[in-house]
Amino acid sequence: MMHPRSFSHLDAAVTLTAVQMNTSDDWQGNLATAEKLITQAAEAGAQLVALPEFFPLLSKKLEDRLALAEEEGQGPLQEALSALAARLGIWLVAGSLPLKTYVEDKTTNTCLVYGPDGRQVVRYDKIHLFGFRKGDESYNESATFVPGDQPVTFDTPFGRVGLAICYDLRFPELFRALHQVDVLVVPSAFTVPTGQAHWELLLRARAVENQCYVLAPAQVGSHADGRKTWGHSLLIDPWGEVMSCLPEGEGLVSGELNAQRLAEIRRQLPALNHRRL
Repeated sequence: MMHPRSFSHLDAAVTLTAVQMNTSDDWQGNLATAEKLITQAAEAGAQLVALPEFFPLLSKKLEDRLALAEEEGQGPLQEALSALAARLGIWLVAGSLPLKTYVEDKTTNTCLVYGPDGRQVVRYDKIHLFGFRKGDESYNESATFVPGDQPVTFDTPFGRVGLAICYDLRFPELFRALHQVDVLVVPSAFTVPTGQAHWELLLRARAVENQCYVLAPAQVGSHADGRKTWGHSLLIDPWGEVMSCLPEGEGLVSGELNAQRLAEIRRQLPALNHRRL
C-alpha cells in the first residue's frame, strides 16, 4: 500500500519545461540548438528543463551512434550538459544519448540528469526497446541497443521525479515500480503513426493512474534518417488535463507544478492507497 508523502517541504509552484526539437544529423548543431532552448527556458524561470529522446543525433545507423557514444562521465556532450546545468542553476533532464556498453556493436539509450551544481544525479537506461513494422517503416531497437533493467527516480526540493523513455510509456508496470512520484519525465521520439494514435492517450493515462504531473519532451518533423516524428510535447496535470502542448516546430512547453493541487487530488481521490494487487 502506498501512503501519500507530506508536501509541506515542497515549493508552492515550480516551473517545468519540455524542449521540442527537430534533430538533424549534425550533433554539434543539435547541441547548440538544445543549449539555446534550455537557456531560453531557464531565463523564463524554469527550474527543471527536459530534452527529447536522442536530442544530439536521431539516426537508424548504428555506425552514427557508435561514433557519438561516450563513456559515462566523460566526453564533450556530457561536459557541455553538466556545464549548462551549473551555469543556469537548473535541474536538467538531458533527454537521451548513446553511451558505450560491454557489447562492442551496441550502445545504451541513456537519460542523464544533472543537478543545479552541474553534477550527474542519476542515470536511466531505456528498459523497453521499440519494435514496429508498418509497410516500409520498421524499427528494431533490440538489434543495436542494450536495454536497462532498473527503474530510476531522483529527489528534488519540489518532489520526486521518475524517468522513462519513449516506448517505456506503453508499460504501466514500470511506473508503478517507481513507488509514487510527483513528476514523470518521458523524453520521446514517437513516430507519426504511433504518436497520432496513442501519444496523448498514454501520457494522460500515466498521469491519471499515478496521480502526478507528466512532462513529455518530443522530437518533431522529418529527420535525416527518413523518419517523421509526431511532436506534440506535453505537460499534463495529475487529473489528466493537458496544461500545455506544442504540436509542431521547435520550441518550449512550460507550466507550473503546484504542490497544493497535487496533494488535493490525492486526498480527494486516494486511488494509490486503494490498490489491492
